[in-house]
Amino acid sequence: MTSDDQKLVAEGKLASLGLYDEQQINKANQLIKKVGDSELETIRILFVDQHGILRGKTIVSGAFPSVFTDGLCVASTLLLKDTSHRTVFPVWSDKGDVPAELRGANDILLVPDPDTFRKLPWSPHSAWIFCNPCLKSGERLSFSSRDILQNAVSKLAAAKMKMMVGLEVEFHVFAIEDPALDHASSTMPGQPIKTRNLAQGYQFLTETRYSELEHIMDELRRNCETIGLPVRSMEIEMGPSQIEFTFDPTEPLIAADNMMIFRTLVKEVCAQKNLHATFMCKPKLDNIAASGWHLHQSVLNIDTGENLMTPVSDNALTDVAGGWIAGLLEHASETCLLTTPTVNGYKRYLPHQLAPNRIQWGKDNRGTMIRSLINAGDPASRIENRVAETTANPYLYIASQILSGLDGVNRNLTPPDPVETPYEGDELLLPSNMSDAIQSFEQSDFYRRELGDEFVDYLSHIRRSEWDRYNLAISEWEQAEYFGLY
Repeated sequence: MTSDDQKLVAEGKLASLGLYDEQQINKANQLIKKVGDSELETIRILFVDQHGILRGKTIVSGAFPSVFTDGLCVASTLLLKDTSHRTVFPVWSDKGDVPAELRGANDILLVPDPDTFRKLPWSPHSAWIFCNPCLKSGERLSFSSRDILQNAVSKLAAAKMKMMVGLEVEFHVFAIEDPALDHASSTMPGQPIKTRNLAQGYQFLTETRYSELEHIMDELRRNCETIGLPVRSMEIEMGPSQIEFTFDPTEPLIAADNMMIFRTLVKEVCAQKNLHATFMCKPKLDNIAASGWHLHQSVLNIDTGENLMTPVSDNALTDVAGGWIAGLLEHASETCLLTTPTVNGYKRYLPHQLAPNRIQWGKDNRGTMIRSLINAGDPASRIENRVAETTANPYLYIASQILSGLDGVNRNLTPPDPVETPYEGDELLLPSNMSDAIQSFEQSDFYRRELGDEFVDYLSHIRRSEWDRYNLAISEWEQAEYFGLY
């Protein structure tokens, strides 16, 4: 790379808008040289949308320097869609609550983060790089997922604390019997494909079941390790064809990026083998088990690395641990739209299903929302939030934990007594459906203060469009109940 080449990024549009500092410019230059010297053919320029789905464009490797000089433009409507991929804001009108700068389906700008570059082991000629979306002026968007998490991390750092996050992720892998590629199935969203199990279920952690699924678990693990994900364990979960992967703890933004990489990696690797991987919470299949996402959280002193959740005695909580737990509990209902963003996810909140249905905490109790794994002298002391489904946008989910926990610490909140019987008692129930979750989030003074009115109104609008479509659809239950009777 010549000195003139090195000037390209420094003198480019993104740097002139103040979107890159000197360190990022140097990293970008090094990455451009690395790609230029490689045999890569294509680079997938991606950002995380409001649903935690990767979207973007693919460019040839020769065009890679331009994304660091000028960014990459994509249609702003990508930020205005619900899960059916419908644009649910009136972009062709000056009325309604669509942000003014996104009217007319105009462009937004993708700003690549050089730290997120990954070669794809399952597609060796290609690579990924993640971006933060912003306006063409360089102004940050209030609903950019990665920016929201980065802001939450900064607030925690201002309090001289940092968070470590461990991922524990359940999902299903099925064989495909009918991919639903006929024209009639190309609806919006597409008709569900037909699948069958790879293995029977209800043999939790059984060795012979692991052996039956080892071929695909090995394939997923090897791809994870090659791309740099810190895999810790692979497990046979409760249901048929249900798997769990866990990962070593890391910092919040890295953990969120890792979750995006993992979910997409699993789906793409499985698709290459004519398998269907799904992170849907509770698929409508016979004898299926619901999948959850358990998020392990510890809080450290930012200067010394001391775990601020490790107590002196087993029967006590530190002030930080107590405040963090109390904050998560206090804001649990209004947070559900971020932890459980689909209509389907609320059907997991059932008693005696290893999932929570009440807002409570317990000591090493898998039926509670917050499971305390805090012990005297244990540097790995942490709490585990078991509330989320695996479809959650990881940036919004982790940001919600930081903001809620920090609020509890700052206000010196204390949690109620831990419970031993999680499906009994008078504790407040979690929202029973998305409508209740939308209302709680929309009316949240806490999230309007922390995330801003624009973001709260924006996400509530999208989720309400999904709920309205669900609520207006004629169900099989209605057809069976009334069609013959009346």
